[in-house]
Amino acid sequence: MVRFENVGLRYGMGPEVVRDLNFSIAPQSFQFLTGPSGAGKTTLLRLMLLSLRPTRGTIHILGHDAAALTKDDLTALRRRIGVVFQDFRLLDHLTTYENVALPLRAMGRAESGYRAEVIELLRWVGLGDRMNASPPVLSGGEKQRAAIARALIVRPELLLADEPTGNVDPGLARRLLRLFVELHRLGTAVVIATHDLQLMDQFGFARRLVVGDGEVTIFDGVSS
Repeated sequence: MVRFENVGLRYGMGPEVVRDLNFSIAPQSFQFLTGPSGAGKTTLLRLMLLSLRPTRGTIHILGHDAAALTKDDLTALRRRIGVVFQDFRLLDHLTTYENVALPLRAMGRAESGYRAEVIELLRWVGLGDRMNASPPVLSGGEKQRAAIARALIVRPELLLADEPTGNVDPGLARRLLRLFVELHRLGTAVVIATHDLQLMDQFGFARRLVVGDGEVTIFDGVSS
């Protein structure tokens, strides 16, 4: 699903932000990406999304060598990846429902074929009564849930989530994590960046990728 081989990244002439990254993420796997603030978790997710290109080494995503992808190839590949950004990236001129449905519209699906699916997911994340609201009137937690629903609606092969529970209460955080686990059980590889150790401890089966000093250390899950 994802393979990094001797990957390094630097900005300009500065020191490498990450270096000598060698790890892989298997299909249908579940892992937390963790480490202190500023360690490089978001940078690593951006490398996996290919919104950043490494200055050395090789990245393979969904069976493709990132260096060989054309612009059209990259667009097609990203449709197979669900992403939850820290800044949500919702479109203010669309309703919550329309924001969540947008990836399906972009794929050319007719609304009659997905409307019930979008509504069900919005109800599951607690936004059933906010479907017609626009992002400017949503709270931070509501925007977070809308962004999560948008990432999940396409049932991606790979899900990348950057602090997806950072703006919700602990109870809802657990509920959202269970949704990620269910998606994983249906076949999606899941990578969740978080610094919440308590939350990770509740999902002991998950592998942990710990970022520190520009490197990644892997700790396998202890239970299934």
